[in-house]
Parts: sequence; structure tokens; C-alpha cells
Amino acid sequence: MNLPSLYQQIKTEAAKAIVGQEEAFEQLVVALFSAGHVLLEGVPGTAKTLMARTLSRLIRADFKRVQFTPDLMPSDIIGTSVFNIQTGAFTLRRGPIFTQILLADEINRAPAKTQSALLEAMEERQVTIEGELNPLPEPFMVLATQNPVEYEGTYPLPEAQLDRFLMKVRVTYPPPNAENEILRRYHTGFDARRLDEAGLMPVLSPADFADARRAIQAITVEDGILDYVTRLMDASRKSPDLILGGSPRAGIALLLTAKTYAALQGRDYVRPDDIKQFAPPVLRHRIILRPETEVEGLDADKVIARLLARVEVPR
Repeated sequence: MNLPSLYQQIKTEAAKAIVGQEEAFEQLVVALFSAGHVLLEGVPGTAKTLMARTLSRLIRADFKRVQFTPDLMPSDIIGTSVFNIQTGAFTLRRGPIFTQILLADEINRAPAKTQSALLEAMEERQVTIEGELNPLPEPFMVLATQNPVEYEGTYPLPEAQLDRFLMKVRVTYPPPNAENEILRRYHTGFDARRLDEAGLMPVLSPADFADARRAIQAITVEDGILDYVTRLMDASRKSPDLILGGSPRAGIALLLTAKTYAALQGRDYVRPDDIKQFAPPVLRHRIILRPETEVEGLDADKVIARLLARVEVPR
């Protein structure tokens, strides 16, 4: 399987629908090939849903969207057993989680009980209903969105839930030239609600992911890179800026995303720059800043930049 060629095809096709969010979409693709989930954070109207729908079309994946609200129940997501009067037996009515790409829109608007309904699915790729295990299809990916500026009527995700996301991707406003192109496209007839008319051509199918992940697994990682990731995690735990540093799972996620990105770039080895590039999206939702750090005007990304500057890069 020629992963660099597939990656270029994905980017080319995605450009038919997505403008100004190339970096965020690239991170989604890396997460997909890494078998991880993504938390998308951005204000409304910045193409978060469009990116999710575009990605699903390019890989011929089933796609479902759930609008999270305060009255949403766990059974509304995973499903429930329903009594069939005609047969006299209970049958499973599957919820929207039985898909390949699930968009959990405004996930922080649902209470913790409903948020936690995703935990087993995200970690184990299965759902337990009435004591029965139900496997989820492959690939399975949760894309959850949240608004970074609106807190009224929301329920912040607990650290255990956040840690299940491979990456937290920040979706910002597009630059002026990209926004101008967006306006031009809509002026000439593009409509994000009618992606069928955008001419998107699928690049691969879900069945291809097994081969892709075997290729990623074969990427060479020198001992110096492993040591670099270990020292970064250790530095985060000892940082005076942080209450909570990166866990071993964070280090695994950082290594995996770096391997995936190397494979997509056509390299058979990981470079320190790969680690540096994915440290912010992998760590920003897993670390907790001290109050005095925030008073200084620092955010998670600035603290991560400090860590990268302190830890010696392997040669």
C-alpha cells in the first residue's frame, strides 16, 4: 500500500470542500490512521462538521451525527433492548454509536452520565447492552466538538474522558484569503449541506485500514526517539507550570501519531520534528495548568512549547 500517494489523494479531494482548515484536517487524517479519536474545539461556523462529513465520504465510511443536549440519555447513544409483542422476545435496537465515524456535536452539553456512555466504545471498540457485548465496526472513530467560549449550560469533560481522545484539535478562523475563497465558492453554488454535488471521490475503503496500520507499525523508531518521548513526559510531570503532566498513555499517543505521520510522508523512520509537531494536539487536553500559570497568561500550548525547549533533542 502506497500511503503517501493515498494521503495526497485525500488532501486533493478534501480541498474540494474544505478551505482554510488544512492543518486541522491533516490532524484528523493522522488520528484516523492511528485508530484514535479527536476532540475538535472551535467556535460555531468553522467547518468542524464539514470536515467530519468530508472525511467519512473519502473513506466510504458510515457516518452518524448526534447532537448532545442536557436531556440526552445514554440509551439514546448506545441503544436499548425493546420488547417485541409479536415474537414475545426482546430485540436490540442499536443506537447511532454503531457506525464508523460518529460526530458527537457539542459533547459538553450533555451531563457526565451521557458522556460516559462513550467510554467503553472509545477504549474497547465495543458496547455492552443488557450484559451482552456488541463489537463496533472497523474503523471506529469518535469526532467530538465543543465551543471554547460558551460555558453556560455545559458540563466540562472529566480528565478520564479527555484522555480517551488521541488529539485535541483547535479549529480557528480561516485566514482572510481562505475566507475570501469560501465566500467565492458559496457565491458560485457550493453548499456544505449537499456534499454530493462537490464531486468528492472516495480514496479508500474501511477494508484498506488493516494494511495501512500494518505499514505504520513497521515504521522504525530509534531508541533515541523513545528516550526523547520518555523525557518529555517526565519533564511535564515535574514542570512547575503544571498540576498534572502527561501519562504513559499520552506518551504512547505521541509515539503513534509520529509514526503515522512519518508513514504518510513516505518515510520509514520517525524524526524528532515529528514528535515536536504532534506534541501540542496530543498533550494540550491531558495536562492541567496551575492557577498561577494561567494568571501569567500562559495556556497549554505555551507550556508545551516551554517543555519542548527544555528537553534536549536527540541527534
